[in-house]
Order: sequence, then structure tokens, then C-alpha cells
Amino acid sequence: MTKMFSLGLRPFRGLLALLALALMLAAPAAIAQDAAEDGPALAPEITDTASDIDIFTLRLIPLTKDELAAAAEAWLGIVRDKTEAVIEAQIRLADAEGEAADAARTALAELTTGRKALFDKYATVIDSWEKKGGDEAAIAEYRAYRSAIIVEETRTADAETLMTQALTWASDKDGGIQLVIDVSIILVSLLALYIVARTVRRLVGRWIGRVPNLSRLLQSFLVMVAYWITMAIGLMVVLSGLGIDISPVFALIGGASFILAFALQSTLGNLASGLMIMLNRPFDEGDYVDVGGVAGTVKSVSIMSTTLVTPDNQIIVVPNSNVWGNTITNVTTSPTRRVDLVFGIGYDDSIEAAQKVLEEIVAAHPLVMSEPAPVIRVHELADSSVNFICRPWVKGGDYWTVYWDLMRQVKQNFDAAGISIPYPQQDVHMHQAAPKTAPAERAAPPSTVSGGAGTASDQARGADGA
Repeated sequence: MTKMFSLGLRPFRGLLALLALALMLAAPAAIAQDAAEDGPALAPEITDTASDIDIFTLRLIPLTKDELAAAAEAWLGIVRDKTEAVIEAQIRLADAEGEAADAARTALAELTTGRKALFDKYATVIDSWEKKGGDEAAIAEYRAYRSAIIVEETRTADAETLMTQALTWASDKDGGIQLVIDVSIILVSLLALYIVARTVRRLVGRWIGRVPNLSRLLQSFLVMVAYWITMAIGLMVVLSGLGIDISPVFALIGGASFILAFALQSTLGNLASGLMIMLNRPFDEGDYVDVGGVAGTVKSVSIMSTTLVTPDNQIIVVPNSNVWGNTITNVTTSPTRRVDLVFGIGYDDSIEAAQKVLEEIVAAHPLVMSEPAPVIRVHELADSSVNFICRPWVKGGDYWTVYWDLMRQVKQNFDAAGISIPYPQQDVHMHQAAPKTAPAERAAPPSTVSGGAGTASDQARGADGA
């Protein structure tokens, strides 16, 4: 019977061998599929609670999104077990008294400090998972778990326990000591950054000073830009070196810039006007200008405003949009200026004598330029005087000196020559008409002159009425 059975199966031996081989190959695949459904395998270093945080952070870099999800789940179990130990220590503290309570409180503080290091790695895993596109809802749940534990434990702890925990954290090398080290690094880095930025500003200022045809305003602006760019780049390098993620800062700036563009329209207008002033150079520092009805010497020009100093030493700050949007009169941009003066003489005085006096005064002044030649001419037959124009040319810095000197000297020399300088006056001529004797006619009231002044036409109308 057995022999017959074996003979009957002989044709199927090849098929049975192939089936056995298929089962052997499918078994590892099924096992791997089950393992994949349970989650990717993690290296022991990823769940090592005693590893350094910096080394741990580097080990997370090659992990994929799924591997980080598994790591987050593993670390959730680690911090959960540690939190259970912390809660048990709190319960023992609540039941202890005296020295036992002090010992329990110290043990609780040590457990809390140790768990903080675990929470730091737990948060590092979640942050890395989020950067690689992890599930936002799951990430929010993981973070909410940590926040809820810290809040509840702080709320239920007494003041003495909190003080003990704070002192323990302050003396821990990964707690307060590390914070002091980080703050010291930040302060030293900022000081070094400030020194570097000042050095860059000084070097850029020297280099720009050698570039021709650049105004002092544009030079100051470029030096300021170089300074702040150095500060910004250095600050980002310092923060990155301390492990602070600065990518949210760029996202915040990008989102806020659109809103600020509408909220700060006038400020942006001043900014654009400041750039136009620096590029077109209608004036420079030290020039005396008249802008928007305000006159003074330009003290400084920032990207937002122009600062002027008036002759009586008042400081006036004018927004750049008002400067660029109005007529700009630059008084000192030309090396020479013309002094425009007007002198009047009486109608009874000699024009030739007055002309000679003015020419002698102008020719004798040491600050008056011979070229262009001064102009002295009879300009107007006014109501009360014959007016001369006197227009000598001087250097820009001598304008007011010559102006005041000529005013004084003309008055003195006219007086010495017997030439009068009349002031505005008006002559009133009174005409008395002969009275009429007809009885039927009514006499007009006498005309009066208010304040001792009147006109001949007024008097004529009064006489006709009489």
C-alpha cells in the first residue's frame, strides 16, 4: 500500500518542491511585513536616556519622518514612566513628616531634574519630526502631554517643594549652570559682534571716502547699512550657534511685512524720499537750505528725516517726504552769491552824488568781488523815494558780512554827503472853496480829515457838496 502511494505521488514531487520553496521565501517577507506594521526598528542610541543632548540631536538628523514618529512614541513611554516615578515621590512626600519629608522633598527634586533632561530629548524628537513634515495633530498632542504634566505638577506642589526644585535645578550642570554659560556666551558674542560691526563700519567708511562723487549723506547711509547688516548676520550666527531655530523669525518677518506695508505707508514714503535725497544729492551736510518753508543749515539726514539748525540754533526735524515733495532752495551750493540791496534817496537829492557814494563804498569793501562786476543803477521812481539797486558779488561765506557792512556804511556816507533817505510819507493839500449866498441852498458840513491825512479827491467832493 505504501509503495503504491509513493508511486502515485511521484509525478507531483516537483510541484511539492516548488510549493515548499515558495513557503520558505514567503515566511521572511510576512515577518518583515508584520514588523513594518509595528513600526520601523530604532537604533538603541535613539532611546538612550544617558546620552548627551548634542550627540542625541545629531543622531536624529538621518531619521525619516516615520522613524521620528516611532522615536516620539518610544520617548513618550520613557517620560511617562519617569513621570509615574515623580508622582509616587509626590505621594510619599505628602505622607511624610519632619526629616522624612525633607528627604522625600530632595528625592522629588532630583527626580524632577532628571526628568527635565528626558523632556528635553522628548521635545527635540518632536521638533525634528515637525521639521520633516510630521502629522501636525499628533505633534500637538505630544506637546500638550508635556505641557499638561508640568502645569499640573507646578500647581499641586507647595512653595517649599518648588524652592527645593529651583535650587536643585540651579546647581545642576544641565540646568542653572548651563543657563549661566549660555547667557555668558550670548553676552560675550554680542560684545564681540558689536566690536566687529564697528570695525566693519570704520573700514567701509574709509573705503567709501575714497570713492569720488559721493555725497557725505550717501556715504553716511552706506556706512550705516554696512553696520546693521553686519549686526543682523552676526546675530543670526550667534543664535544658530546656540541651537536656537531662527527659521520662524524669517516666516514671521515675511508675514508681517505685508501688514506693515499698509500700516506704515507714510513711513515708507519717508524712506523712499530719503533714498531719493541721498541719490540725487540736492544738498549735503553743512549746506544752508530752504525746504518746505523751513530754512536752516543741514545737520544730518537719516533714512526717515532731515535735521536742520536755524541761525538762532533751533533744531528742526523735517520728514523726508516733506523735503522731497517741496521746492528745495540750496543757498550755499554755489561758491559765489549776489547781494541784492535797495537804497532810496529823496527826490530833491542828486542822483549823480548818490551813485558816486554807492560806487565808492562797494569798491572799497575788501570782500566784494571785482568779477562779476557789481551793478549799481537807478531802479525805480517810487512814491516817496528814488530807489537804487546795489548788487555786488561775494563768496558764499561772506554774504551776511557784506550785507550788514554795506547797510551801515551807506547810511553813514549818505548822512555825511547830505543825501537823505526818505521814509514813506503822504502830503495832504486842503482847498477851501468860496461859500455860496443863495438862501435856498443848504450848506454842506465841513470836511474833516481823520488822523491828519486825506486825499485831494475827498476834499474836492466836500467842496462840491458845499
